[in-house]
Amino acid sequence: MQVRPAVVEDAQRVAEVHVWSWQTGYHGLLPQPFLDELRPSQRVPRWKRIIQQDVWPRQGTLVAEDAGEVVGFVNFGPTRDDDHDSVGIGEITSIYVLPTAWRRGVGRRLMTMAMLALRTADFASATLWVLEGNVRAIRFYERLGWQPDGGVKDDVIGGIVGGARFELA
Repeated sequence: MQVRPAVVEDAQRVAEVHVWSWQTGYHGLLPQPFLDELRPSQRVPRWKRIIQQDVWPRQGTLVAEDAGEVVGFVNFGPTRDDDHDSVGIGEITSIYVLPTAWRRGVGRRLMTMAMLALRTADFASATLWVLEGNVRAIRFYERLGWQPDGGVKDDVIGGIVGGARFELA
């Protein structure tokens, strides 16, 4: 497996990983009709834009390839939260792996490389948000040393859903 910075040509595959991992990982957490209607083609323009705006090492998207196919990605940058002093705090804005590649070390490798980039950019710590009830993701983050920091918020993702913020110092 290789981890590398994403290029615009990866946007289609990143969108596929994004949608397919949501449809499996968020089953029972988000409304099923919402998940069923997700299409990678809806997400490609967004991912092209995000990848084009990458500013290494402060903000970026990394992809994990296995046998030449993108099987996961992570996006990171400065925190988007404004509820505390955000100087020196990075954020993992998204990390998704194809369900067929779960529990094969892909997510761990992506997270390690993203945190290395954030530390290189002088971020002292990082946060991420996890969907309320997403036990699989919470266990993954906790195994990597992430801990809840008390931050909570509601988002509208196919309905109103809760989220909890985790931090890694």
